[in-house]
Amino acid sequence: MRNALLPLLLLAAVPALAADEPPHTGRAGSRSMPELSDLALAACAAGGIWFVRRQLRARFRKSAPKD
Repeated sequence: MRNALLPLLLLAAVPALAADEPPHTGRAGSRSMPELSDLALAACAAGGIWFVRRQLRARFRKSAPKD
């Protein structure tokens, strides 16, 4: 079992070993624009808000009191 996990561990460690600069140097870098993950998170949040508002509008449209 241990021999089967060794190639997976080596595959996981290769990017860190091959990097020119370590991933965390302690220096803050400048950012010119948001990361792709930031944009995806904002899009998911906007989609979630749109979906919930649509569902609530449909729910209250159905259960509105009849005059």
